[in-house]
Amino acid sequence: MKNNHTYHLLVSAIVLAGLPLCTQAEESIDPGRAANTIILDETAVQNLRLKTEMVEEREFETTVFAVGRIEDIPAKLHSISSRISGRAIEVNSFEGDLVKKGQVLVTVESRQPGNPPPTISLEAISDGLIIASHVLKGQPVEPDTDLLDIADRSEMWAVAKIPEQEAVNVKPGTTARIFIPAIGGQPITAILIRYGVTADRDSGTIEGVFQLKNSDGRLTPGMRAEFSIITASRPNVLAVPKTAIQGDPIKRVIYVKDFELENAFVQVPVVLGEQNDIFVEVINGLFVGDDVVTQGSYTLGFAGGESGPSLKDALDAAHGHEHNEDGSETTPEQATQKEGHEDHAHGVEGREGAPSSRWLRYYSIAVTLLALFLIQQVLNNRTSQSKA
Repeated sequence: MKNNHTYHLLVSAIVLAGLPLCTQAEESIDPGRAANTIILDETAVQNLRLKTEMVEEREFETTVFAVGRIEDIPAKLHSISSRISGRAIEVNSFEGDLVKKGQVLVTVESRQPGNPPPTISLEAISDGLIIASHVLKGQPVEPDTDLLDIADRSEMWAVAKIPEQEAVNVKPGTTARIFIPAIGGQPITAILIRYGVTADRDSGTIEGVFQLKNSDGRLTPGMRAEFSIITASRPNVLAVPKTAIQGDPIKRVIYVKDFELENAFVQVPVVLGEQNDIFVEVINGLFVGDDVVTQGSYTLGFAGGESGPSLKDALDAAHGHEHNEDGSETTPEQATQKEGHEDHAHGVEGREGAPSSRWLRYYSIAVTLLALFLIQQVLNNRTSQSKA
């Protein structure tokens, strides 16, 4: 009974003194999340040019990778020559010029007698680009000499070196995404129209020919091409862009935008599956709706620390109350201890000479306890006298 009286006395004293009762921490942040959270300020986010993309299930394509080159289509090449022997008296077009069908390119004066000698005009037989010139004004010409070479490059071939072991899965009509580094931009989609007639025994490849539109004339022969040839697809696969994947091959991670903290990103370990030229399958570690960093994820791994707010500051702002440095909620005991340190740092006396709030509380507790103790003594004495 005495213990109960004492307990109630203590509780009453604490309440009267205006101190909070000691309770469990409201909520503690996951230690793993705290250790792997990078918090930036707005300026750092802009400097890193971070971009995010929401995780979703998608149609996932299995691809075969190959390299190759851009080539002229043989059927779209032609040359200009003279039917007669003579001399070139006019040359109107030169290497690099675009010409139209029917345009006069060279005028040849015949060696036959005449005053003036007879001439013939050599015209372009199709639109195209002069890719080689073998004639100058005044130069003798013969019927067996090519004067100009012209290529119609409105369409081009992209020729892939497909590994022989993969060719069984690549049939004519198969679609490929073709990336050409020299022109950049988005990959070009094209269809396999035919295979080459021989295999390259040294490289173990066989040529696959894809036909591309080239209306803007940006494609030229010899450009390197990279092929992602689509051989199969699977629906409803959780996949993210390849640019989101970071870390060592044995420990892959993805940076996920924190669900409640502003400009905060959590490093999440993931288990990966198949990958193609654009996406990587994620078997474990992410959920649909997660917002992952797809641009700037590499440099994000070197950010944080002193470059941005602390986890404590971010949680304080998000929750509206104070946290510990590790992100856990501040308990009443910790709050009291921190207040004591602050009082000690600022001195016991306030600006007007009054005791600090900490000592006022202690003084209130002592006075209250003393008053309650005296009351209890009086009650005990009365009880003893009545029994006597």
